[in-house]
Amino acid sequence: MRIAFGKVALVMAAVFALAACSDRAPRLMNLASTTSGPDEFAILPPKALQQPEDISSLPIPTPGGTNITDPTPRQDAVAALGGNPERLTQSGIRAGEGALVSHASRYGVSPTIRADLAAADLEWRRDNNGRVLERLFNVSVYFKAYKRMALDQYQELERFRRLGIWTPAVPPDPAG
Repeated sequence: MRIAFGKVALVMAAVFALAACSDRAPRLMNLASTTSGPDEFAILPPKALQQPEDISSLPIPTPGGTNITDPTPRQDAVAALGGNPERLTQSGIRAGEGALVSHASRYGVSPTIRADLAAADLEWRRDNNGRVLERLFNVSVYFKAYKRMALDQYQELERFRRLGIWTPAVPPDPAG
């Protein structure tokens, strides 16, 4: 009986040591699909066919060119939200937002910001990858890893109200 317990303990120690030495990139939120099927969100259906008012307004057929039935998700979203899709520029910035972009980038823009943030995020995920059993049983440690960075929405709302900042998206406090 004593020998069997020792062997079981040795096997369990080997399994935990092997799980702790995994070399893959840490995934704090385990949202990967387990199927190899198509991505249903990547499919954009074309717009309905319709007779244009003026045939001369149709674009010239060119390989790789646009068609009036091609989906335009950005313009459609702007129109659905009550905006004017014709005010969008080629870069996606509306005509009146140039000053905002200039002000936000007044101290310069790092061309490597995406790579820098990806490297910092990978380091953070490696440092907060969870304990051995959490990794072994594929437990999400996302909320635990980012808990110190989380914003308490109710505490912020109270802080805004104390400062007298108008919060139109939140109903007024029924007690107040």
